[in-house]
Amino acid sequence: MSIIIEFHVVQQFAPGNLNRDDTGAPKDAYFGGVRRGRISSQSFKRAIRRYFASARLLNDDELADRTKRLVASLAGRLDGKVPDPQKAAKELLELASLKVKKVKEAEHTEYLLFIGHKDVERLADVAIQHQGKLTGADAKRAVQEILSSNRAVDVALFGRMLADAKDFNVDAAAQVAHSISTHRVEREFDFFTAVDDLAAGDEAVSGMLGTVDFNSACYYRYAVLHLGLLEDNLGSDSDLVRRAVSAFLTAYVRAIPSGKQNTFAAHNPPEFVAVRLRDDAPINLAGAFERAVPAKDGYIRGSVSALQSHWRHLDTAYGSAGTTWVLDLTGVWEGDTVASLDSLREGLLLALG
Repeated sequence: MSIIIEFHVVQQFAPGNLNRDDTGAPKDAYFGGVRRGRISSQSFKRAIRRYFASARLLNDDELADRTKRLVASLAGRLDGKVPDPQKAAKELLELASLKVKKVKEAEHTEYLLFIGHKDVERLADVAIQHQGKLTGADAKRAVQEILSSNRAVDVALFGRMLADAKDFNVDAAAQVAHSISTHRVEREFDFFTAVDDLAAGDEAVSGMLGTVDFNSACYYRYAVLHLGLLEDNLGSDSDLVRRAVSAFLTAYVRAIPSGKQNTFAAHNPPEFVAVRLRDDAPINLAGAFERAVPAKDGYIRGSVSALQSHWRHLDTAYGSAGTTWVLDLTGVWEGDTVASLDSLREGLLLALG
């Protein structure tokens, strides 16, 4: 079985609304018979991808965008280099059987495409090289080769699914669970008044009234990275694979979804991070919190204690496999720990060789 890397995080967020549902309320879920706070995997994956770029963990040509606006992106690169950039961009995508439709005078692909920055540049090069002959077999072969063989790191990690062009699908090397609170959560409401600074003395000063939903919770977060699949997706480039693992670890720990942050500023790093390198099946430890952690001196320490207890039970039942590194700011973990995220990262990368 391929080597896998597991990530277990306990993280307390101050009052906020990091990930909203269709009503604007914080997402939630029932687990263990009680309502839990929830942050979707999609929300964290987007935060991770954005953190790759903002923290410069990876080079721009190793990253991707998810967009319906690939025609405009390609046309911009072709402006002044081919007679009709818009037409050439559409023809390129048609060579890959990707459908384009007009939306409010703009050309959009039928669904979001996850494509690397470098791949977009290479597609533009094909259009320039094959001007006036984009219907030819050589051009079609070049486009298909770009979309099927070149992978950005975030595409390699999170995968790509194209219903109409399955040859260009990429199996995700990383799986990210929905984060759930370790305890029962009740939704709260903030009534707010926006004051009109220029209101006259006899006028109502409230320019707007409203409510915003929020909660505060301690979350268990889990992800697993399949190293062999990541290597396949990145063409066995060992240096890029190591940098991808390092970037994913850093971003998974440090990235936070952006929902309502201007209102709540819930920028709270994790209190506990454990990484396990193993060669058997992955194990999500959410079962540690099937019985909601009670409020006793807060939730963080109780959550870490429950996690270790459950972890030990599973290791006893199914066998302990692999090497584990733990960063614990609570002082609850019984066993060896590292002093910093840098030390954890260095230990993992050294073990990977």
